[in-house]
Amino acid sequence: MGTKTENTVIVALMNNHDDFAIAQLHQWYRIPVKTAPPIIKENKAKIIAFYQTKEFKEEQFSIRYFAEIKRVKIVSRRELFPQENINEKSDKQYYKVDFAPLAMLQIPILSLRPRRLLFIPTTQNKFFSAKEINNLFNASKLEDSFFYSMLSRNIQSERQYYLNIKRRNYFLDFAVFCKTRNIDIEVDGDQYHMNSEAVQYDKERNNILESEGWSVLRFTNKDIELNIDHSIGLVMDTINHYGGIQNAKNFEEFNYLDKNDGQLKMFL
Repeated sequence: MGTKTENTVIVALMNNHDDFAIAQLHQWYRIPVKTAPPIIKENKAKIIAFYQTKEFKEEQFSIRYFAEIKRVKIVSRRELFPQENINEKSDKQYYKVDFAPLAMLQIPILSLRPRRLLFIPTTQNKFFSAKEINNLFNASKLEDSFFYSMLSRNIQSERQYYLNIKRRNYFLDFAVFCKTRNIDIEVDGDQYHMNSEAVQYDKERNNILESEGWSVLRFTNKDIELNIDHSIGLVMDTINHYGGIQNAKNFEEFNYLDKNDGQLKMFL
């Protein structure tokens, strides 16, 4: 399968104007130590970029700003905000990411639908060539292959889609939105999912997602390597069974997929 290129870019969430002002004026961003991604803990990030939420109106659900990282160090909240009154959070530990002045991408990286992101580690090549959020993810080559194979058949999916259900976080490999029931598509490593604990976790996870209105499809590496057309066909059948795929530009529109020519047939 080959080795994927190392991640050196971290896309972080920017969800309020106060933190954006700090990034612009003082050129730093904080990440709680407990929830920091490995790329930060291992000091491998060279570039930081920001995904802006609905708080930013015209710039919402997009990545426009990035900067070269200068240093990363662990500090307490009281060090970050010395003027803040001492409180129960004052000793909380953060990675303080110091960076050069913010630069703007020539063409912003847009999200096709409003979605929440925590962190996206990616490569510089993917970051500077991405046209939309789903182009950023640097998973296995098989997952990339599956994503672009679906896209070639007009199956638009959201990669690493975040859900919070009953205070538990779930990240779906591929989320496909349909008229009557959404689909979670998982690409399972063959060896990992022969582990009994992993199998038990998957069953529990499937049950929880099913109870929340999701249908779960699972494919192994071999399904994708040796029989990708059959796997894509199963996805298309499932989409059609659930009333067609949602148009990311018009959420009121749903389209059936024609397996013979890959074309869309619109149903409202």
